[in-house]
Amino acid sequence: MLEKHKNLSSYNKNQFSQAKGLKIGIVKSRWNKNITNNLFEGAYNTLIDCGINKKDIIKYEVPGSFELIFGAMSIYKQNVDAIICLGSVIKGDTKHFDFICNAVANGIKDLNIKLEIPVIFGVLTDNNLQQAIDRSGGKNGNKGVEAAVTALEMAILNKR
Repeated sequence: MLEKHKNLSSYNKNQFSQAKGLKIGIVKSRWNKNITNNLFEGAYNTLIDCGINKKDIIKYEVPGSFELIFGAMSIYKQNVDAIICLGSVIKGDTKHFDFICNAVANGIKDLNIKLEIPVIFGVLTDNNLQQAIDRSGGKNGNKGVEAAVTALEMAILNKR
């Protein structure tokens, strides 16, 4: 559970000495692009900081969070070691939020079962825009950073 106003996006890049040579895919939603662009920048910069070569980061963009699942399946064909899915769903006045969040979470879970590589859930599911801002580079850190760290950790685990 997120502690109020705590930035959870710090990491020790020294723990990723085995990350060099990994190929990482990032699938980013264009919906709520001000948020997802921040998530992407956090993830991309973290991968670079941890020793991933720029040419070994493959980026796909899809229209919305629902399409992240198909985008992840497509990027899988590029022979990557992990896939990071980045999206932002902000609650509105209808049940659409619930349907999309459940579908995306289950779809990414299913990819983790089906594929032989980790697929990371980096989708913000916030009650309002301010929460999304706070979690995409604001006072609560950047969940894109956390998704990248998780992808590296799981890819290294998968290589063992």
